[in-house]
Amino acid sequence: MLVRFVVILSTLFFLFGCTTVPHTGRTALHLLSNEELAQSASISFSTLKREHVVSQDPLLNAQVQRVGRRIAKVAEPDMPGFVDWEFVVFEDDEQLNAFAMAGGKVAVYTGLLNIIETDDELAAVIGHEVAHVVAGHSNERASQQLLAAGGAAALQIGTRMSDLSRTERSLLLAAYGAGSSVGVLLPFSRTHELEADQIGLLYAARAGYNPLASVHFWERMSANKSGAAPSELLSTHPADSRRINKIKVQLPEVMPIYRKAQSTVK
Repeated sequence: MLVRFVVILSTLFFLFGCTTVPHTGRTALHLLSNEELAQSASISFSTLKREHVVSQDPLLNAQVQRVGRRIAKVAEPDMPGFVDWEFVVFEDDEQLNAFAMAGGKVAVYTGLLNIIETDDELAAVIGHEVAHVVAGHSNERASQQLLAAGGAAALQIGTRMSDLSRTERSLLLAAYGAGSSVGVLLPFSRTHELEADQIGLLYAARAGYNPLASVHFWERMSANKSGAAPSELLSTHPADSRRINKIKVQLPEVMPIYRKAQSTVK
């Protein structure tokens, strides 16, 4: 009875909470309101700006605003009206990172900007982050976590009703937790990263930035990483070599778009 209930509930979620990701056509599960996520992200982003040092470097800020606005402009047709783009530079030379939040909040750390050599390379980064927003990855990630939490709760109820010992129940729940993370949540994160690369490269090309720079950037990022990389099985990000190969495969598609955009995008 419990299993049947969970199956029915999951089916309803998929029937009424599915959407299609622009440009890739992948079906994604969005159980939450995009507007509410955007409002929550805006509050969280304001908190981050109070708690972290926002760079006052005029050159870095001008570069991020210039590239960010061009990328956002070509992405606008894919976005609903609740997006309010904001591009911020955070001071932290140790952070080789950038991130995006629902509703169009994008941050780039100075540590990453220090190894970026051109606007084309920055476009690869910002295009990737803008793509996360367009694809609704925050919503899908939260939806997957809701389903995983619901599955754990259902399993907990089910094991209490069974003849398993307390130790056996604990082991089963622990195995479910590890399995849902490695088997569902981590692969979804890697899917999101590769999808953001794919969509972001298209946006960069449409905005008139050279997609080849993305390969150069990721090769340099890989060289700048210290220590052994975690197994892709246990990582939220795909291996650098894998994402570089994926980008190279996409280049024949986006290079003509880039050449055409050079003469039209201002």
